[in-house]
Amino acid sequence: MTGKVRNVLALLAASVLVASACTSSGATTAPSTAPTGSNLKIGVALDVGRVDDKNFNQFSWEGAKQAADALGATANYVVPKDASDYDKNIQGFIDQGYNVVVGVGFNLGTAVVKAAKANPNVSFVIVDVAPCVDETGAPDSTFSCKGDASKLLPKLTGIQFQEDQVGYLAGIVAASTSKKGVIGQLGGVNSNPAVVKYLQGYILGAQSINPNIKVETAFFSTGDPVKAYGDPTWGKTFSAQFIPQKGVDVVFQVAGSTGNGALDAACDAGIWGIGVDVDQYLSYPNASKCIIFSAEKKLSKAVSDSIKAIAAGTAKGGVSLFNAANDGVGGSPLYNATAAGLPAELQGKLDTAFAAMKAGTLKTCPDKCGTWTAP
Repeated sequence: MTGKVRNVLALLAASVLVASACTSSGATTAPSTAPTGSNLKIGVALDVGRVDDKNFNQFSWEGAKQAADALGATANYVVPKDASDYDKNIQGFIDQGYNVVVGVGFNLGTAVVKAAKANPNVSFVIVDVAPCVDETGAPDSTFSCKGDASKLLPKLTGIQFQEDQVGYLAGIVAASTSKKGVIGQLGGVNSNPAVVKYLQGYILGAQSINPNIKVETAFFSTGDPVKAYGDPTWGKTFSAQFIPQKGVDVVFQVAGSTGNGALDAACDAGIWGIGVDVDQYLSYPNASKCIIFSAEKKLSKAVSDSIKAIAAGTAKGGVSLFNAANDGVGGSPLYNATAAGLPAELQGKLDTAFAAMKAGTLKTCPDKCGTWTAP
């Protein structure tokens, strides 16, 4: 989720907003000679922030642009002022005749599901969300997910990632870096399966290097999504206590902008930090001096591939999983190698582990994958 794992929600309707909110850099139109898919109009509803956030917004938009360029299609984005714009921005694209709408991130999940139910002839993609619906195909606020989204909303694709695989890579890096044999990991809430899979993979990856490694785990909240994922001040305060109390010398954080605070605390404490979701050495330069690695979701590829599948008529409703087998996840370069004393053979170990993931021969998550139980 990492940087971002995130959790909050959405709201309402208009069309003029899209035209006014899209800048000239927010559109791409390929030559008229372009192949199949040139009739697509792709609208990307971003989350609050900026299009160039070096995170979910930026890389999802870049994926949409890549698909549009390859297909000869048109693509535009819109940035909301706040969560009350989510429904409005999506409806704006629909009113203007866009036939593919991409929602970026968990926060837009409810708005995208509502729009998909109301507009069965429009194709939708939601990034980092498994659509959860009731028996009618409406968003399920109870998260019982009793409806089959793949059948009830066949033109809605939910992009998901196998977080445990890149969590495993992060664990290899942490255990290879640690001098004390005690490493830490911090998650948003323990009920979020994506967060939990990252952390479970981290433990197994660390144990593959040092079977006796001690992995200290804590969560920023028991259920408050803002504290868990949107409060870097709280993240720094919490982590500044966690780090000396647990005696860790490497910390992995899976908590959105709250996790940025954990990276700040790691830098202040003189220990090493590991980023999540995107290459946080680049996306969060405030902490680049102590970031050694990031566990990445390949957002651009996932969005581009999903749009191309729509154009080809091969897209299916439900979840589309991106993992090592389709290069949908991966690790960043290793950073601060000399200062961190990273062993020369570390990259080779990461490459070997990733190859085994591709082959399906490496177990990176326990049997109860995505359900947290304290080790």
